Amino acid sequence: MYPETRKVIQRMIEQSIIPGASYAFIKDGKIEMHRDGLAATVPRKEKIQDNQQYDVASLTKVMLTTTTILNLLENKLIALEDLVHSYLPEFKSRKVTIRHLLTHTSALNGFIPNRDNLAANELKTALFTLVPDNTLGEKVQYADINMILLGYIIESIENETLFSVFEKKIIQPLNLKASTYHPINPMQCAPTQNHPQRGMIRGKVHDPKASILGNHCGSAGLFSTLNDTVRFSQMMLQKGMLDGVRVLEEKTVLELLEDRTPNKKLNRSLGWDLLTRRDGKSLFHTGFTGTFIILNIKSQEAFIFLSNRVHPVSDTTTYLAERNHLIETYFLETTV
Repeated sequence: MYPETRKVIQRMIEQSIIPGASYAFIKDGKIEMHRDGLAATVPRKEKIQDNQQYDVASLTKVMLTTTTILNLLENKLIALEDLVHSYLPEFKSRKVTIRHLLTHTSALNGFIPNRDNLAANELKTALFTLVPDNTLGEKVQYADINMILLGYIIESIENETLFSVFEKKIIQPLNLKASTYHPINPMQCAPTQNHPQRGMIRGKVHDPKASILGNHCGSAGLFSTLNDTVRFSQMMLQKGMLDGVRVLEEKTVLELLEDRTPNKKLNRSLGWDLLTRRDGKSLFHTGFTGTFIILNIKSQEAFIFLSNRVHPVSDTTTYLAERNHLIETYFLETTV
């Protein structure tokens, strides 16, 4: 499948834009998986393992946090127009709603001085003091704070740590055997950045906020494999069901293809971004470490891409340009 798309990935590897990648295409009910390049380049070269775990970064937002929130919406335990303050009384603003958080229209500036040196309780307190600016509901400004707050809302309802809820509601029902916040074997994880303070990060989450918040973080923290991310994607393509287990209602998944922002003009769904092409809308989300998922529910196609592009160092500008070219190449091939 998609030979031109594969050529772009090979070129990205040859030009050291990424060390390697584990990726899959789904089309017409068929799954094609590939593992090209290396899992690590320093201190020594390592081949990609069949069960290679990747720090999927912000894919955590859609695979776990968004899916859990959608389940709570289905069960009427929350509503989109509910105020965040109703669930988190310590949260200062009384204007921000759950819809704002899910669509990244909360207008919350997530800048916190000295953030990376705060303890978990200090970071949480600081996040609760953030207030929206005058673009509330009118502008999409992607920010981790939105999903972190949704994670705290989930905890307030379930009375469990966020990761425990994820295990119960998503990881176990979908039989995601190697998806966790706590990898058992660091050597099974593709390393990320050779950090000036942390050294080579391997088996520990790359994102600084997730590193601090641990089991309570809804924005990042998940390690997963190609097999597991494919299973999640299959569930979404099959409108909420996999292997006879229903995780989301069909109506919930189909409604994700609609603009769910307050003014319905900002091309963003609940948790997911929307990519509009001639063949309709695709659900899309990325992760900073070099990951993304594209799902076309209508045509039953998907592109799942896992890499550790920040290894050993991060060149975000170059990577983003090539990633965008990769995605464009994929879409061109889907219309052939």
